Amino acid sequence: MKTPCIGICSTTSLGDRVCRGCKRYAFEVIDWNRYDQDEKAAVLKRIEKLVCQILEDKLRIFSVPNLKLGLEQNRIPFNPDLSPYCWLHNLLKKRQRESFSLQEYGAYVLPEYAHLSMAQLSELIEEELLVLSDAHYQRYFLAERA
Repeated sequence: MKTPCIGICSTTSLGDRVCRGCKRYAFEVIDWNRYDQDEKAAVLKRIEKLVCQILEDKLRIFSVPNLKLGLEQNRIPFNPDLSPYCWLHNLLKKRQRESFSLQEYGAYVLPEYAHLSMAQLSELIEEELLVLSDAHYQRYFLAERA
């Protein structure tokens, strides 16, 4: 199973507990190549659930084929086995500093968030994902070690 890394790793470069790019925990980044297929699938499913929870609240995908084509044309990595909302998250991460039209990728921002720039929306999504990921880490991984 391919790594979910999207080339924006903060666990190895900054020592973050949760990677700002792929949302894996630092120990998952380090141990990824030692994991069996079931362990890798479990990590990906957790990340998928968290990403979908946050993105579905703010964005809608109206054309999965357009999203897939746009990602391929711009060489933005995505896992076809995960929800297209995970693909959309990779797009936002890779292009968060750029101005671009989500419509071209087959998606749009829900009215409650339409007043935000793409950079602001991406930042909000990342903040919420990091908070949710860290809460999950504290609840399920720190509790085990206590």
